[in-house]
Amino acid sequence: MELSEGRLKFIEAWGKLGSEWGINRTMAQIHALLLISPEALTTEDIMEELTISRGNTNMNLRDLIGWGLVEKQHKSGERKEYFYADKDTWNIARQVAKERKKRELDPIIKLLNELSEVKGDDKDRNYKTFRSSVKDINKLAKNVNKTLETMLKAEESWFWGSIFKIFK
Repeated sequence: MELSEGRLKFIEAWGKLGSEWGINRTMAQIHALLLISPEALTTEDIMEELTISRGNTNMNLRDLIGWGLVEKQHKSGERKEYFYADKDTWNIARQVAKERKKRELDPIIKLLNELSEVKGDDKDRNYKTFRSSVKDINKLAKNVNKTLETMLKAEESWFWGSIFKIFK
């Protein structure tokens, strides 16, 4: 396989994986392109390489910057903006986990805490089932949150060492 074919396959695969992270395919493909590019790229470079519109490129670059996966760079003497992705996979994994926690887990924990305060009759089966389910899900969500917090603070070698100990 030639490099050009390998690059296309990687970009396509990363695009599919991106939807599992909760980001759209094009956003993930732009991220993939920046990951495998040794130099920062301009909007025009990205548009040309992925054959996507300027609007689509700009919107997805803004989102990638918002996720903390891409940074904007300026080169002295040039008016164009350049975009660069951190190549460290541990940093990428932590950043994705951080964003997903903020967008998904934090709001559900807030809701579950509110639902834990619902009043009712302890003799009512519907109330008891509701309260028990909310309590159990809240406990699970808080444990997942603690695990993510640990991951976000951890160094890569410590984290993987801890995971492997669990599965021994």
